[in-house]
Amino acid sequence: MSGDGELGSGPDIDPVGADLERFIAGLPKVELHVHHVGSASPQTVARLAARHEGSTPVPADPERLADYFQFTDFAHFVEVYLSVVDLIRDADDVATLTYDIAAELAAQQVRYAELTVTPYSSIVRGIPAEAFCEAIEDARVRAARDHGIQLRWCFDIPGEAGLPSADVTLDTACRIRPHGLISFGLGGPEVGVPRAQFAPHFAAARAEGLRSVPHAGESTGPQTVWDALNHLGAERIGHGIASARDESLLVHLREHDIALEVCPTSNVCTRSVPSLAEHPLPALVAAGVPVVINTDDPPMFSTTLNREYAVAAQLLGLDHRGVAELARQGVRYSFLDEASKAKILAEIDAYVAAWPDATR
Repeated sequence: MSGDGELGSGPDIDPVGADLERFIAGLPKVELHVHHVGSASPQTVARLAARHEGSTPVPADPERLADYFQFTDFAHFVEVYLSVVDLIRDADDVATLTYDIAAELAAQQVRYAELTVTPYSSIVRGIPAEAFCEAIEDARVRAARDHGIQLRWCFDIPGEAGLPSADVTLDTACRIRPHGLISFGLGGPEVGVPRAQFAPHFAAARAEGLRSVPHAGESTGPQTVWDALNHLGAERIGHGIASARDESLLVHLREHDIALEVCPTSNVCTRSVPSLAEHPLPALVAAGVPVVINTDDPPMFSTTLNREYAVAAQLLGLDHRGVAELARQGVRYSFLDEASKAKILAEIDAYVAAWPDATR
């Protein structure tokens, strides 16, 4: 969906100018932090809610979803998110959802996306692990054929479901190992969910060649980021915005070249930060910490990747060249192979070179 008011318009931002908006819209990009079910369009959510009417609190009217997706705090966001997860009840739903997400991303010139997928949430609702993996793989192949977008998977432990969910997630990852699987993550609430308890699962996933990308430092403090680094071997951090409050952590992230997957509008909508004006993105960049710009759960926050680039441009005072560098940074910190990175970087360079005044 677009961030043009269909579900509200997200937190207000100052206009970046029509020319820069057009530049962002056509700029080749990657998306490294976007959730599977959280990317379901309002139309998809409403259709599924109608199908399961009577057994879900989710409205079957797309217009009413705007109010339903107003979150009082992070715990309320998780509650609403899980109610949407509960709408995905068979493998066909999984395949349709995944393919539709890829089409939405490709329309924003996204060439590559690492989609955070939570197989446990579907498996526990009765979809066999094998059928789930087959569904997302089918969608991945069709999306590449039809839209020219590469999808890869981050299999995500839902922290609120505890160690049993970690066991299932690890088993699905290692036993089935779908072709698109590239990384292992940890999402859900941070409060009351110690990172260290999942250390054996992350160690086993890393031993299988999966990259470590847990969420940390979104709704809690810097210690959660330290825990993700020290106990889970994090190579990138999902969100990590609390790092701005710890000078030694900023130094560590900079010196070890560990990128933060920053999702500005999400952080405001979940009340993790009070407003876009108070977002720590500028402080993180000023400290030399590598950041990549992402959406998290775009329809729920009435945003798009294009809009998040505009938000970042406004917060950081970026021109065309600065925005293009954000796109390049996303490519560099992706888990793509070097040849694929070089191809997208060349596309970005060619796009910038062809844009009037963008190279000045």
